[in-house]
Amino acid sequence: MTHPDEGRKTTPRDVDNDVEGDFLREKCGVFGVFGHSDAAAFTALGLHALQHRGQEAAGIVTFDGRHFHSERRMGLVGDHFSKASVIDRLAGEGAIGHCRYATTGDTIMRNVQPLYADLAGGGIAVCHNGNLTNALSLRRQLIRDGAICQSTSDTEVILHLVARSTKPRLVDKFIEALRQIEGAYSLVALTNKKLIGARDPLGIRPLVLGDLDGTPILASETCALDIIGARYVRDVENGEVVVISKDGIESHKPFPPQKVRPCIFEYIYFARPDSVVGGKSVYEVRKRMGQELATDRPVPADVVVPVPDSGVPAAIGYSQASGIPFELGIIRNHYVGRTFIEPTQQIRALGVRLKHSANRSQIAGKRVVLIDDSLVRGTTSARIVQMIREAGAKEVHMRIASPPITHPDYYGIDTPEKENLLASQMSLEEMCKFIGADTLDFLSVDGIYRAMGHNHRDADEPQYTDHCFTGDYPTTLTDKSASERDEHLSLLAETG
Repeated sequence: MTHPDEGRKTTPRDVDNDVEGDFLREKCGVFGVFGHSDAAAFTALGLHALQHRGQEAAGIVTFDGRHFHSERRMGLVGDHFSKASVIDRLAGEGAIGHCRYATTGDTIMRNVQPLYADLAGGGIAVCHNGNLTNALSLRRQLIRDGAICQSTSDTEVILHLVARSTKPRLVDKFIEALRQIEGAYSLVALTNKKLIGARDPLGIRPLVLGDLDGTPILASETCALDIIGARYVRDVENGEVVVISKDGIESHKPFPPQKVRPCIFEYIYFARPDSVVGGKSVYEVRKRMGQELATDRPVPADVVVPVPDSGVPAAIGYSQASGIPFELGIIRNHYVGRTFIEPTQQIRALGVRLKHSANRSQIAGKRVVLIDDSLVRGTTSARIVQMIREAGAKEVHMRIASPPITHPDYYGIDTPEKENLLASQMSLEEMCKFIGADTLDFLSVDGIYRAMGHNHRDADEPQYTDHCFTGDYPTTLTDKSASERDEHLSLLAETG
């Protein structure tokens, strides 16, 4: 969705036409297998389970003992990697895969991961979840030193740093490259002899280690282990590099110890509800957020209605804590992605109705509490509130199961700049008027922490990365300025 334009009052009617920009999107999902004859097939299945983390492109690279094989495609995993002919081309017992939503680098084929390079010691393929906050600075220096960049992805910077290392072992080259990067990342890499996994020093982005009958697995989330019947072993620790080979699994910890500080949005929005992140069930945490919301921000009402699908667990929790009945007052059409007919002005004006429909029988004549997980630019909420009113609701109360998003993200979440975030530009009363609700309220920051099992947020040592709510960025932001972030990375414009 769009946002209030500078210099004039904006109403929901002004922003009906943009229904794609009002959602948080995570950058990617990663997956790796080492030592199984069905490595490519398992990787495709793992990426299918991680599809919610990125829907723009997907890729798999395998190694068969002599050659690397690569298949990278725009679009969904199932559109390309469900074909036997594709999997048959991906020979080998080692594989890594990636599904992508771009926050750094355009959505073009040369940015689709895994990225591959031939080095002096052999080949290496790398894929990455997260965002490097000094990638632009590193890239400029690499180019000045003679590097030839083939993509506009920050992941390519890692390959260049590995290639330029003078360390004798590839693992040591990889670690030396990690020492030079900043930001949030979980990485998987495949070499001639090893599968490598790495997590940033604060553990902002998730990565887990699994086992499938003796075959090691790396994945962004536990749901990707479940789909192939693998056993969860443990989380890769913050700042840890795991090296998997035929000799077993080695653990390296090349960074000074730091307290883990994972991204709170994994629990609020990004991770699948059936995943376990940091030892916590995502589904149970989201329910507790709804329960805290009911305690923090109660309102008299007749029915609790989730905004599907992300608001469902929190709405269940809100209903349980408040005693107000839970109903599916909005039905989601799961088969609408991009508009399937020519997006004329009349079709675009339908907005969220292409994806959501009011269940009039559960709404008409009732006081409705709408529950959603977050509010970004506000236009989707405005359209949904309008839809609920048109279905006959007596009152519409919006409750958000997270605090107001007031600051942009630089760690791999696609958030607008600060001036485009509704909560950074408007008061609570102005936001309520903007979306057209009778009342609007958010879960408090301490409420989020209570739902996570803490008494409150520790201001001196925050337990989670929560800068979108607090402005407390946990790392250096070398490339923060808008001029650097918007700079053209390449003069090549691809046509397909």
